[in-house]
Amino acid sequence: MSQRDEPAGSIYDLGYRRYDGPRLGRRHAMLSLYLFSLRGAFGLGRRTSSKIIPIAIAIIAATPAVIQLGVGAIVSSEHLHVIRPENYFNFIQIAVALFCAAVAPEVMGRDQRTRTLPLYFSRALLRSDYVLGKLAALWTALLFLTFVPQALLFLGNGMASSNSTGYWRDNWMDFPRIVASGALVAALFASLSLLVAAQTARRAYATVSVIALFVISSVISEVISGTAGGVWGQAAVLLTPFEVVRATILWVFQSNAESGSALAQADLPGYVFFAMLCAATAIAAWLVVRRYERIAV
Repeated sequence: MSQRDEPAGSIYDLGYRRYDGPRLGRRHAMLSLYLFSLRGAFGLGRRTSSKIIPIAIAIIAATPAVIQLGVGAIVSSEHLHVIRPENYFNFIQIAVALFCAAVAPEVMGRDQRTRTLPLYFSRALLRSDYVLGKLAALWTALLFLTFVPQALLFLGNGMASSNSTGYWRDNWMDFPRIVASGALVAALFASLSLLVAAQTARRAYATVSVIALFVISSVISEVISGTAGGVWGQAAVLLTPFEVVRATILWVFQSNAESGSALAQADLPGYVFFAMLCAATAIAAWLVVRRYERIAV
């Protein structure tokens, strides 16, 4: 057989068959995206270096509660200085900000860097669904910093008490307040950090920008409070997420700010900070949705 007569290939008529299997739909797509993003927030399923920073920060955020548990196990409650849940955020605020700076670019920017957004948006998943799934994932991840340590602290304070049953009976209202405050803090920080991280696919730029958001807002608030008087000086405290969160937590726990603090000097009702937190969370989430409705894929 000559080279000209040798077969060059084979053609098979496989026909066209429609997919007859189950179609899980939009809800399952959102759930899958949420779980995948939540795992990615802690680097699960990825290389070891992706796990180190988020898990280390989560451990740091839980350290005050763990110390309280350890001290409560060896020292009687009569000689134990209890960390109150309304003050816990003061110990972990830097850890929460660093966690957002480390995780938000990974949660939101990875799909932009790998150019997988067209695959998401070609399915049943809407663009708003994509954003809500990402927000829910980071919100849940932040609960490991804002809620879980406080829940451990609540249990630790009860176990350290000489009368645990009496402690929990007298302080049971603290637990729903812990749930509410942890959820509110996580919602604000998740929406703000994702808003910043969604603006660029470069992880380094997004990380620096998230940190800059918290730092610059705090500096601007302090400058205005120190230079402006009257209503503007009081309202300046609303510009920094840290102070808004502190005041909201105090309002949830029906506690007062420490004398001489920025919140005490502002002398604003607690519901004002709560309204500011809710408005900032909603606006930031809406802006992220708008960003992805217009983003080119």
